[in-house]
Amino acid sequence: MAISEFRLTRRVQFYETDTAGIVHFSVFFRYMEEAEHAMWRAAGVSIAPPGAAIGFPRVATSFEFLRPLRFEDEFDVVLRITRKSTRSLSYAATIEAGGAVTARGTLTVACVSKRPGEPMCSTAIPSDIADRFAVSAVDAPIGRTADLTADDTAHHAEKPDDR
Repeated sequence: MAISEFRLTRRVQFYETDTAGIVHFSVFFRYMEEAEHAMWRAAGVSIAPPGAAIGFPRVATSFEFLRPLRFEDEFDVVLRITRKSTRSLSYAATIEAGGAVTARGTLTVACVSKRPGEPMCSTAIPSDIADRFAVSAVDAPIGRTADLTADDTAHHAEKPDDR
């Protein structure tokens, strides 16, 4: 069955905080990307296997910050696939701590070919990858969600016009 949603549980590390004692805004993008990579591993693939002929650069991203996270806060990154085309995947993420949403973000990745000496070029997501992911039912509660903690994941391994 294809994965459409994923939850990653982790804890704020000291180096992720700023002088105000809260998580620096740039770190939220890393949290979202960490959850994305863990989601791919849960689906049985790597987003960046060594020697791959394709890659998945980020082509759009945003975040809205609602509440701060502080050193040692435990939180979840909930990632949902909101759009899947032949050449890209889009995600929505919520960062949740203590039952409250602390931030919301979006991310779009495009599939590109990587040929030595040539510019990256948009290409179709191979079916052996695409078939592992599905668009989430946005208004539905989290259903088919693969859940991992950060400790579990430590042991694993040009913008397209596709409308």
